[in-house]
Amino acid sequence: MMTNSVFPGPTAPLASRTARGIQEDGTDHALDAVSRTFTGSTVSKSLTPRSEPDFMLAEFITAMPKAELHVHLEGTIEVADMFRYAQRNAVNLPWGTEDELRAAYTYKNLGDFLALFWQGCRVLTTREDFYDLTLAYLQRAHAQGVVYAEMSYAPQNFLPRGITVDHQIGGISDAIAYAREDLGTDAEILVIVQRHRSEAEGLELLDLIRPHRDSVLGISLGGPETNNPPAKFARLYARARDEGYRLTAHAGEEAPATYIAEAINKCKVERIDHGYTAFQDPLLVTRLVDEGIPLTMCPLSNQRLQISDDLSTYPLAHYLQAGVSVSVNSDDPSYFGGYVNENFEALVTHLGIGKAELLQLVRNSFTGSFASSSQIGAGLAAVDKFEQFWNN
Repeated sequence: MMTNSVFPGPTAPLASRTARGIQEDGTDHALDAVSRTFTGSTVSKSLTPRSEPDFMLAEFITAMPKAELHVHLEGTIEVADMFRYAQRNAVNLPWGTEDELRAAYTYKNLGDFLALFWQGCRVLTTREDFYDLTLAYLQRAHAQGVVYAEMSYAPQNFLPRGITVDHQIGGISDAIAYAREDLGTDAEILVIVQRHRSEAEGLELLDLIRPHRDSVLGISLGGPETNNPPAKFARLYARARDEGYRLTAHAGEEAPATYIAEAINKCKVERIDHGYTAFQDPLLVTRLVDEGIPLTMCPLSNQRLQISDDLSTYPLAHYLQAGVSVSVNSDDPSYFGGYVNENFEALVTHLGIGKAELLQLVRNSFTGSFASSSQIGAGLAAVDKFEQFWNN
């Protein structure tokens, strides 16, 4: 549900920055410029050493007002919480200890991860669980400077166990309302249709969530990508568009760039989640720029799922340089070793991106969102104010 609220300014993150002992001396701690060339899927870069201390860069990343557009609520269950929910709901887990569970967080591919991910979903049973899970994520996001989040979740993970949409969306919505009032962090819900299921099941899901239309901002497509092309859900997307939902889809994570084009052409999506393989088709990259179609990329996810062998060749730098509206996100942070700021830090470490690029990425997080024009404007103004503050 869109609200009349606007994004808060950067006051809270900047205040915490000072409180942690970082003194403002009036110096512009600019990161050194980065020059890159891109050929195929490899980014080669020529860097000069950064003069800014690592702790200052981390403070800069934390303090940047930002939006997160690609995060799965089910993927934010921390290890201790998974055991806590399991105990609360009398769910038996295949791991005896937290260390055993952490040791399982090694994946060969997306399918390998999803098998574990779906095990984790079993511990979520009640409205209280969905409330606690959502609020825990929003509190962590707030601490990392996130002022607006579009959180995805898949009701089809829970419906087969008799957990109603009312309990699911009700708990999530209650947590959003609390965070909006108590933290000043706004959030919206994107419902995922699982692509390994039939389109008929997806259409039934649209019927189930219709009573909660005011609480659900958009529709996405997720799950195992290989052999589940977006066109399989073209009718569903047409109906969702007619009902006023904002539209995105996971595409080009493991599958080729043709899946990205198909999601745009057949499903008429406004945004692509991941879009990693777009570099396979230079004309597609040009189209993303010309039509202003954003990509929500997730570096640590792509690395942990062995989609990207080496983040020093991660194509985000190419997309950013080409003018694609690309943003940085965490995907399933508890499973992949980092929330949104850790993803930014990984890009700094491996790609050497500088302050100007970091600011462009957070600006893209607002302009690539499904927020209202007034919210987007307020988010961009907050970034401008932050930039002026930091440089003075």
